[in-house]
Amino acid sequence: MSKPCIICVAITGSLPKKADNPAVPITVSEQVESTHEAFEAGATIVHAHVRNDDETPSADPEKFARLKEGVQKHCPGMIIQFSTGGRSGAGKARGGMLPLRPDMASLSVGSNNFPTRVYENPPDLVDWLASEMLTYDIKPEIECFDLSHIHQAAAMQRDGRLKAPAYVQFVMGVKNAMPADRDVFDYYVRTVERLLPGSEWCAAGIGPHQITLNEWSVAAGGHARTGLEDNVRLDRSRLAPSNAALVRRVVDICDRHDRPVATPDQARVILGLSRPDQG
Repeated sequence: MSKPCIICVAITGSLPKKADNPAVPITVSEQVESTHEAFEAGATIVHAHVRNDDETPSADPEKFARLKEGVQKHCPGMIIQFSTGGRSGAGKARGGMLPLRPDMASLSVGSNNFPTRVYENPPDLVDWLASEMLTYDIKPEIECFDLSHIHQAAAMQRDGRLKAPAYVQFVMGVKNAMPADRDVFDYYVRTVERLLPGSEWCAAGIGPHQITLNEWSVAAGGHARTGLEDNVRLDRSRLAPSNAALVRRVVDICDRHDRPVATPDQARVILGLSRPDQG
């Protein structure tokens, strides 16, 4: 299989803290450094959250701006994807950084259960976030925690709320949500191919399921997400020493399946994104 595999690194997220793993980057400077190491290892997308000094999630546009500037300086061509997830803000604050015009932003198009709460994505907020992404020419990454989210993304693409072609990510292994189940994964792939032809897809596995979803995705011709946001361990006994180490693990999987790792330019072509110097 010769199709290049895009590797996305989710560097910190809004849940893991240094108490879980000292390698988790919290400050903007730590996040830039960790992203650069992951970029050198083969990652071409960085999925980014920001934190306050006390390590709590933040929706601070100023911190997102500094992170974007640092990544652009040290990781030429890397695709910058901001999170609009609900753990770092409420309501429209979740999209307060979108005027910074990152290349991409995550977009959850429906609600679902998380371990201890409901991850709420009401239709009016989803529509507003999607419209902001259209306004600022930001490509959404549709985060699908449930089969219905693929169907909703297809409906939004049909009526123009989302541009074609879509980029869809399956999120599997969240407690109380969709488990990491191979039959479900295979059905997700077929459903995307049927409802969103011409789109690209990726998968994220949470906790110990990260490497499993990496393997399934690479073998099936999709793209892969890794990083300390989703998993702070290499295995049951060893903490991951860095985001770069988790990226290198995906690179090894790509090698086993004869998948070249996408360069930044290749990733931008696959996703229909302009080069930074093209505006």
